[in-house]
Amino acid sequence: MFGFFRRPKADWLVVGLGNPGTEYARTKHNVGFLALDELPKLDGVARCKPQTYMNLSGEAVAPLARKFNIPPERIIVLHDELDLPAGKTRVKLGGNENGHNGLKSITEHLGTRDYIRVRIGIGRPPQGTAVPDWVLSDISGEEDLAAAAEAARLVVDKGLAQAQNVIHAR
Repeated sequence: MFGFFRRPKADWLVVGLGNPGTEYARTKHNVGFLALDELPKLDGVARCKPQTYMNLSGEAVAPLARKFNIPPERIIVLHDELDLPAGKTRVKLGGNENGHNGLKSITEHLGTRDYIRVRIGIGRPPQGTAVPDWVLSDISGEEDLAAAAEAARLVVDKGLAQAQNVIHAR
């Protein structure tokens, strides 16, 4: 008779930032994509790897959040962070985008900075290397993708404060 299609239920949205395409697959700018690959499947969690390129990430994230009716404080964005050394991961709610164009786009399209960020350290470029060249260079292997995935899982399972306590103690 009638077919009913139930929309999948999601309480959280975890977004890995990066650029689509094989040429970017293992670059520092794609550690968000790579960390999302490390995250186990979790009930009630929608995942997203925007295919819009980094600087337009908000064009994918905001409509998806609206589709699932997920408020900004339940959006977790995994992203590269120049201001942390490779191997360090930090978790925070809101704050400045620190020049990160992917975060700027998300903030612009959500209309708020109040979403959770899992900052994956890639370190600053060596003297003489431009930032765009650095973020588009291959990952070093020092980036802690597992810690970033664990941070997202902890936020979902235990809350932001507990995730910060565990991850920041490392």
